[in-house]
Amino acid sequence: MSTNDFDVVLEPNKSDSHYWKDLWKFRGLFYFLSWRDILVRYKQTVIGIAWSIIRPLITMLVFTVIFGKLAHLPDQGVPYILLVCAGMLPWQFFSNAFTESANSLISNSNMLSKVYFPRLIVPASAVIVSLVDLAISFAILIGLMIYYQFIPGLQILFLPVFVLYACMLTLGAGFFISALNVRYRDFRYIVPFIVQFGLYISPVGFSSDVVPEKWKLIYSLNPMVSVIDGFRWCILGGENPLMQRAFLNSLIITLVLFIGGLRYFRRMEKRFADVI
Repeated sequence: MSTNDFDVVLEPNKSDSHYWKDLWKFRGLFYFLSWRDILVRYKQTVIGIAWSIIRPLITMLVFTVIFGKLAHLPDQGVPYILLVCAGMLPWQFFSNAFTESANSLISNSNMLSKVYFPRLIVPASAVIVSLVDLAISFAILIGLMIYYQFIPGLQILFLPVFVLYACMLTLGAGFFISALNVRYRDFRYIVPFIVQFGLYISPVGFSSDVVPEKWKLIYSLNPMVSVIDGFRWCILGGENPLMQRAFLNSLIITLVLFIGGLRYFRRMEKRFADVI
């Protein structure tokens, strides 16, 4: 009997401990996918890296005119464009990373159906590209602080904490929606709506101080509120959001979303190759 009479089937080990070991073992693939997406985004574009600056800059100028000049909303004692910039950077990161992560499995469908590797690598690598965008976009904020001669206080040291917080929120949402997107392709149309709606209910172009007290509890259920308020506090100062009850509500929601999204992704992962 020849060896050709046998079919060899490669299956992932179902043990969680082995899965996390595989995740570390395939870290090279994670680096490759991240670097590939970075090259694709910047290498063959007309304006390249400048696009990461131009896009948020235009949005900031529009928001500054509408909310600062026309609506005359409170500015927390700083130039209004600084207020908008400190809110735009975390929102731009979340919207880009969430969109890319949600569609990442569909975009890499050929890989999923041909070879085994921990599928978590795919949506997670999509977030890295947006982190690069965030780092580049900080050039706008630094330029504005130099222009207005604004120096942040020691609270700027907490900025990495809120970047990590934003990553955890994005990964949780990305894991959940990317897994749903494989099974129900309608979600690729729902994701842009979620991002657009989230922009309106998040304090990107305005301060959270304008929200009436009776709506603060419902308002705080949007976890991006604490992320944006945290960025603003780190950069502009003011009331520490870490001491507020709204931050605790947001943190609980983020943890539930991250753990729930991760568990749902793991449960659906074994079916990806069959339905994608």
